[in-house]
Amino acid sequence: MPKLWSETIEAHRRAVRDATLETAAALVAEHGVASVTMSQIAEETGIGRATLYKYFSDVESILVAWHERQVGQHLDHLVKVRDQVDGAGERVRVALETYAMLAHHQRHGGELSAMLHHGTHVARAQRRLVSFLRDLIADAARAGEARSDVSPDELARFCLHALTAAGSLPSKAAVRRLVSVTMAGLRDDT
Repeated sequence: MPKLWSETIEAHRRAVRDATLETAAALVAEHGVASVTMSQIAEETGIGRATLYKYFSDVESILVAWHERQVGQHLDHLVKVRDQVDGAGERVRVALETYAMLAHHQRHGGELSAMLHHGTHVARAQRRLVSFLRDLIADAARAGEARSDVSPDELARFCLHALTAAGSLPSKAAVRRLVSVTMAGLRDDT
C-alpha cells in the first residue's frame, strides 16, 4: 500500500475515533451515562452503526477510551508546564497546582466516575503521575527545597492523595490554598 494512502486511512481512522469520543462525551454530559446508546453516538457522529462497532464494542468502551485520552493529555500538560518553570521547588509547586486545578475542573458525576476510574489505563496513568512527581520532589530535595527525611515516592503519594480534595472545593482560591498546605508538608522545617 502506498505511504500516502496508508497515512490517509490512518488519519481517517483517527478522525472517526476522535469524533466518536467527543460525541459520546457530549451526549453523556447532556443525557447521563445510562441514556446514551451506540445508535445515538453513530447518528450524532455521522457514521454507520456497523462502522462504530468496528471501533468500539459498547458505550462504556468509548467512554473509557475518551477518559484514557483525557488523562494522557493532562499528564502531557503537566510535563509542559513543568518545563516552563525554573527552580526545582517552583516546578513542584506549579505541577501540584496544575494537577489540582485539573482535578477541580474535571469533576465527573458519580456513575460516570465509577465507570471511568478503574482499569488498567487508570493504574498506568497513576504510576506515570507518581513517577513524574517523585522525580520533581527528588530534584527539589537535592536542591534543598524539599524535605529529604521522607522518600520522594511517599511524598508524591501524599501530595496526590491530599490534592484529590481539589475536586470538591468551591473555588480556585480554595484550590490554591490546598496546594499551599500541601507544599508546606514538603518542606523540612526542622
